[in-house]
Amino acid sequence: MKIASWNVNSIKARLEHVLNYCQNSTMDVLLMQETKTLDENFPKNSFEDIGWQVVTHGQKTYNGVAIASKKDIKVTQIGLAGDDADEQARYIEAQIEGITLASIYLPNGNPFPGPKFEYKLAWMDRLYDRAKNLFHQEIPVVLGGDFNVIPQPIDCYEPSLWEDDALYRRESRTKFYGICNLGYLDALRQINPNGAHYTFWDYQRGAWQKDNGIRIDHLLLSPEAANNLIDCQVDRSPRSLVKPSDHTPIWCDLSL
Repeated sequence: MKIASWNVNSIKARLEHVLNYCQNSTMDVLLMQETKTLDENFPKNSFEDIGWQVVTHGQKTYNGVAIASKKDIKVTQIGLAGDDADEQARYIEAQIEGITLASIYLPNGNPFPGPKFEYKLAWMDRLYDRAKNLFHQEIPVVLGGDFNVIPQPIDCYEPSLWEDDALYRRESRTKFYGICNLGYLDALRQINPNGAHYTFWDYQRGAWQKDNGIRIDHLLLSPEAANNLIDCQVDRSPRSLVKPSDHTPIWCDLSL
């Protein structure tokens, strides 16, 4: 099964690009983030017209996550436990052919310090709890999405510029590696331990043209999934399109 994750930065603005990617790539599943639309306004018919199913967890204007697949989808969880007052649409989980997949849009956390950063850390604690629960089920799990975390200096073009950014703060990276240390594998670094493999380039200051990017989109695999990992790469081509998302897809191939 080939699984891609892509922060589309508005499904309405990027619908043509996303549909073309589904049709012309070899992906079986697409995890989407920042869909930025209510569930009832998500263009599900457009996906169904090309033979794909889609499940969504959205809200107006902001956030929003979705899972699209060529195969049948069974939703297993929407949102994370631990904060009944949290109305932000950032997590959806489903089973597809025996694999549990989550589409995750982790809070940005800026500006640091402040309440948005504290919310980010608390949200990561809730994600840790869910990841731990899934890990102990001893099933194939793929936690994919925009984690808004730069794990290592190699994952950004100029580490010194990011030292006080919520994406690179020690607290954010520590909680990210806390999830990894449960036993989840960073699929990209398993296949590509060296070099920059960016997934995001800002629209401003010619970041794309200068390759001033960061790696904040990740695919974390449980051992049952990681043992079947064939490949994991970043597909840079969608970032070069006209009116692109500022993110580009990351994908993995599992022999499942």
